[in-house]
Amino acid sequence: MNKGYNEFSRQKTTFFRRPPQVKSSKAQIITKFHKIPDIKFEDQQLTSFSGLLIFQLFFKRIELKDKLQKCFSNLKLSPIFGHHLVVMLLIIHLILGFRRLREIDYYRDDPLVLRLMGLKKLPDVSTISRSLSQMDTQSIGNLRRLSRSFVINGLQREDFGRLTLDFDGSVLSSKRHAEGSAVGYNKIKKGARSYYPLFCTIAQTGQFFDMHHRPGNVHDSNGAADFMLRCFKKAKSQLPITIIESRMDSAFFNEEIISLMSENHVKFTASVPFIRFAELKKMIEDCCSWDEIDKEWSYFETQWKPKSWNTEFRFVLTRKKVKKQQKGPLQLDLFVPLDLDYEYKVIVTNKTESAKAVVLFHNGRGSQESIFGDAKTDTALGVIPCNRLSSNQVFTIASMMAHNFSREMQMVAHPAANRAKPKRPAAWKFKKLDTIRHQIIQRAGRLTRPQGKLTLTMSPNQTVKKDLLHFMDVLQKAA
Repeated sequence: MNKGYNEFSRQKTTFFRRPPQVKSSKAQIITKFHKIPDIKFEDQQLTSFSGLLIFQLFFKRIELKDKLQKCFSNLKLSPIFGHHLVVMLLIIHLILGFRRLREIDYYRDDPLVLRLMGLKKLPDVSTISRSLSQMDTQSIGNLRRLSRSFVINGLQREDFGRLTLDFDGSVLSSKRHAEGSAVGYNKIKKGARSYYPLFCTIAQTGQFFDMHHRPGNVHDSNGAADFMLRCFKKAKSQLPITIIESRMDSAFFNEEIISLMSENHVKFTASVPFIRFAELKKMIEDCCSWDEIDKEWSYFETQWKPKSWNTEFRFVLTRKKVKKQQKGPLQLDLFVPLDLDYEYKVIVTNKTESAKAVVLFHNGRGSQESIFGDAKTDTALGVIPCNRLSSNQVFTIASMMAHNFSREMQMVAHPAANRAKPKRPAAWKFKKLDTIRHQIIQRAGRLTRPQGKLTLTMSPNQTVKKDLLHFMDVLQKAA
């Protein structure tokens, strides 16, 4: 019995034993280099952006160049570089990670960029600036509609049951006196001139749906009602069976916007600046019975309206346990409710789900800040490159499109990670565009024609090969 068991153990140990690894000697690994090579600059058809090949397939699939050309049909065409080519170059410029127009000079001879553009020569910076300054309101509106249509096409393909539209403004600061900019609230760069566009983003895809451009000295809600209504109507017309939801901060709390949401059957939540309403403060002080949501959150709710409003809505009053040290003497007669154990928040909504679902849904709106942060870091959303208002508007839209395209590529290439969660996070585990640049796009390669066949040769890195071929395979099948 013991003999058989020992034999089995010996066979099992042999079966699971790792194969022996051949060790390298020190001489096989370490060497010394002293001589500095001579430098030559020759036309070798070398590219620094081999991974742009996947964007060539992607742009061909969505017919980007042809659709851009239609956006500027109302403008007088340039004899060589049309306005659509300038905008397309701007999108590629941002995808590559450059921020200033002058930086085009660093890749103007790259053969893969030229092939992607369909040109033998890229335009000068002065030509690009002149073309951008010629954009008018109609062409900028056409460009916004095109950007929105690409997002809608992706949403129709994915067929979401619910779609969450988040609204918020983001400060775009400048050191220059750009046309249409103004000095407004800017806690990071105080006194700087800026724009303060209002953005609509899609929580499920992490994309920009649309943008309402504004100077930097306006309130968050300036022009918001009309912009929101346009976004809702466009989404509902293209996605008729999808439930539309929306989340907003307290800056959008007014009767016009709240009533607009309700009348258009949009399921919404909005933060309430309850410090303005003594009645809400009194409700919190008088409440003796709070229902528990979890270990941190508790709530009570009521049907209520401010005195000047015509319609009552559901108000969910919440408190969260916090460990907060109170410094200095307490002034109990102040209007601001002070509490050493709780922080309070009030949410107005027309949703009929449980209070827990409402609170989780509303708290998920913080994901929009991540979208702004990624776009400002990866596609230069916060850059104001020109003095003309029209040029800067086009640059902002190009930044939004570059960000959206990076997300759309990943949506096509990979299945959604999750479809519906209470906080409505993105349905994919997106990589930042900067990560995609380092891993795939910024790869050296050489274009050659062995036996007349165009070939791109890259170094044999297996990880890059796997990722690049996966994207190409998926895009070719989707075309």
